[in-house]
Amino acid sequence: MSKPLEGIKIIDFTHVQAGPACTQLLAWFGADVIKVERPGAGDVTRSQLRDIPDADALYFTMLNSNKRSLTLDTKTQQGKEVLEKLIRESDVMVENFGPGALDRMGFTWARIQELNPGMILASVKGFSEGHHFEDLKVYENVAQCAGGAASTTGWWKGENSGPTISAAALGDSNTGMHLAIGILTAYVGRLKTGKGQKVAVSMQDAVLNLCRVKMRDQLRLDRVGYLEEYPQYPHEMQYFEDKVVPRGGNAGGGGQPGWILKCKGWETDPNAYIYFTVQGHAWDPICDALGRPEWKTDPAYTTAKARQPHIDEIFATIEDFIKDKTKFEAVDIFRKYDIPCAPVLSMKELLHDESLRKSGSIVEVPHKVRGSYYTIGSPIKFSDLKPEVSASPLLGEHTDEVLAGLGYTPQQIAELREIRAV
Repeated sequence: MSKPLEGIKIIDFTHVQAGPACTQLLAWFGADVIKVERPGAGDVTRSQLRDIPDADALYFTMLNSNKRSLTLDTKTQQGKEVLEKLIRESDVMVENFGPGALDRMGFTWARIQELNPGMILASVKGFSEGHHFEDLKVYENVAQCAGGAASTTGWWKGENSGPTISAAALGDSNTGMHLAIGILTAYVGRLKTGKGQKVAVSMQDAVLNLCRVKMRDQLRLDRVGYLEEYPQYPHEMQYFEDKVVPRGGNAGGGGQPGWILKCKGWETDPNAYIYFTVQGHAWDPICDALGRPEWKTDPAYTTAKARQPHIDEIFATIEDFIKDKTKFEAVDIFRKYDIPCAPVLSMKELLHDESLRKSGSIVEVPHKVRGSYYTIGSPIKFSDLKPEVSASPLLGEHTDEVLAGLGYTPQQIAELREIRAV
């Protein structure tokens, strides 16, 4: 079957993670993504953190599947002419260069519009245009700090207190997902107007968007002076005195108290834990599961506000209940009562999870050099589309093919070899 984005041609001028995550998603759904790379080098992630000598690193393969690779030296006149042809015949250009890089190449927005009035120019930026940090170089963890995630993650006291970075790519892949939405929105707009436009997502904005519940808490804190669902309430009220949203450790972020609790084997297994949420509608089932029916009618426990001063005791009771049970046994018990909880799953457990492989969330892909490897599949599932994940391209693998598609003859392609030699 045809894929929804077939017929859309995308020039992928991105590298590392944010941009490639965006273009890979669009490639999964059928877009023809042409990754333009420097001759002889390519995307820096091809060689970063290699596990097999002289083979593209997993860092690259997991972010560039389903694409075609064109090596091109855009500093030469011939290279610029090839890029001009590509712009005329493409729908979208995605870039994550530093400010002004495209202009210095000779491809200003005005020039791009002259070549192709319908072009959508999509950009990943560190900060929004005009921001006082606009020229600051931004990477994953920088974005997490600038977007508010780090200040609200981690512990508020003790030896390990302080801002904490998440292992999830909130700055990079998250920005790429936002940009993909922007590109598709601009494309639908072009179908109506015939005009292209610029689309940009800053990494700071993308992180901030995922922190909206913490911004909600800041607004509440400004008005009320405390946050009763946070673990600091009511015994450590000094952490609300400066009216800055404090770090909450493993507390729930949606207004429901939650915590990570030890299970059998935690002394030797760093992931022998479950996450347990004390939601109001599940309070009676929680009491039944724990064998504490008296909590259902005790005024000290019947409401969320009444329970908060005793929340440490409640979690301690739950932890005592599961101390002789594995994380999977604990979850199996609680799920029968429809209680929100989950095991803490390691990367190894997820990699070998048969359910994830069956659903296409983890896929095995053959590669010409690496051999077979596992990677992340599409997180978006459709009723009438099953995205297929193909191997990431070798450096310059499709150069001749792309040039032929632009109308170059075999002789002209041969003459261009010097400017794109690998």
